[in-house]
Amino acid sequence: MSTEREQAIFEAGIKLGALYHQWVGTPISPGTSPGLEKAIEKSVGLQPFVKQIHVSLDTGRMCPNTFGYSELQGLMFRVEIATRVGQASCRARLRPEGEYPLMEIVE
Repeated sequence: MSTEREQAIFEAGIKLGALYHQWVGTPISPGTSPGLEKAIEKSVGLQPFVKQIHVSLDTGRMCPNTFGYSELQGLMFRVEIATRVGQASCRARLRPEGEYPLMEIVE
C-alpha cells in the first residue's frame, strides 16, 4: 500500500504524462494558444487530486505549415501542477530542458 505522499507524487507524474501524450500534435497557432492553454487546464483540472494547474505554450517555437498552423510539440509546454492526497501534496512541472521536454517533481 502506498503512502499519501507517494500517491500525490504518482498523481502529479501520471497527469503530466497523460497531458503530454494527449495534446501533442494538436493543431495550434499563436492566436489559438490562449484558448488551448485554458482548455488543457480545465480538462486536467477535472481529474481527482488536482488542486491547481497552470499551462503556458511557447508560441515562439511554433512554425506555421502551408495552411498557417503548427502542431503542438512537447518543447512548447510549460506546465505546473499541484496534487493533494490526504495531507500530502506534490508540485511538479513539465518544461523544456535543452531539447528535451522534462517532467520533474519540484516539491
